Amino acid sequence: MSGRLVNVGVVGYGYWGPNLVRNFMALPSDKARVKLVCDARAERLAGVSRVYPSIGVTADYDVLLRDPEIDLVAIATPVASHFALAEKALNAGKHVLVEKPLAGSVAEAEKLVALARSAERKLFVDHTFVFTPAVRKMRELVQTGSMGELLYYDSTRINLGIFQHDVDVVWDLVPHDLSILDFLLGGMMPSSVSCTGVAHYGDLADLAYVTLYYPNGFIAHINVNWLAPVKIRQILLCGDKQMMVYDEHTVQEKVRIYDRGVRVTNSEDVYQKLVEYRDGDMFAPKLPNTEALHAEVEGIVDAIRGDRAEVVDGECGLRIVRSLEAITTSMNQQGRPVNVDIPAIAGR
Repeated sequence: MSGRLVNVGVVGYGYWGPNLVRNFMALPSDKARVKLVCDARAERLAGVSRVYPSIGVTADYDVLLRDPEIDLVAIATPVASHFALAEKALNAGKHVLVEKPLAGSVAEAEKLVALARSAERKLFVDHTFVFTPAVRKMRELVQTGSMGELLYYDSTRINLGIFQHDVDVVWDLVPHDLSILDFLLGGMMPSSVSCTGVAHYGDLADLAYVTLYYPNGFIAHINVNWLAPVKIRQILLCGDKQMMVYDEHTVQEKVRIYDRGVRVTNSEDVYQKLVEYRDGDMFAPKLPNTEALHAEVEGIVDAIRGDRAEVVDGECGLRIVRSLEAITTSMNQQGRPVNVDIPAIAGR
């Protein structure tokens, strides 16, 4: 459908659905439009009609799927419903965008990826952080080699609420960091994971500490928490040449790069090593002021229209679900390291 208008149907108009509708509607009118929004709650559909009179509404998902003009179904519903809704849309011949995570299990995610491939439809996953200017700059610095060999990644993603009713804090917040790591490391997956977590209120963990071990010696630590008195969204990425800090809530200088590090040399005494500290300048690169979700949906529309575009596809979504499932297994076993299921690639 090269160059043709992409018609979008959005399923779920709760927390994230309005953001999807707004950004799809902000694209050029000859490129994409939201034709229909589906939600089970009448008051939400009334809100759509009030803000966007040109968009049709329905409470019947089958009505959306039967519309031959709709090319892309964007699913913004609870995680437990992702698989059934996406499977039905793919079987109806639609391209599909699913809010993170792709599915609630590896088995479900594998089925969706296989179904999209056999149906020759595109499957996208909404990992918005990958499209932030800050994370794009991080990858640029990693790819140019200016950071040197990557040593560790440390993320703090904490605040008071919002408590989810269908997923725990791991499945709610850790996908953000897993998608960033997947993006920075070119799809490399951790070989094993470890996680400790606690459910203070109810049955779902509201605090967790996750450690990811990679085959090349790189290590990542992720702290997620729904019970913190302050909201912190900060990432440290350390290489042997440069170190980087990404603070999501800083208005200016969201990314700071430090020309600092450690140099270790052997001394004449074979039992000792000389440790020297290098303390250089800090600089903050200028970043464009663009909304990540806008860049993401524009890339999705471009990909459907046949243009080259960077997107988060179903394969990436599957890798992240594999890690999440292993993290959950480790947490249920009080932090025992668990190997991540990484299928062998044909021909290797």
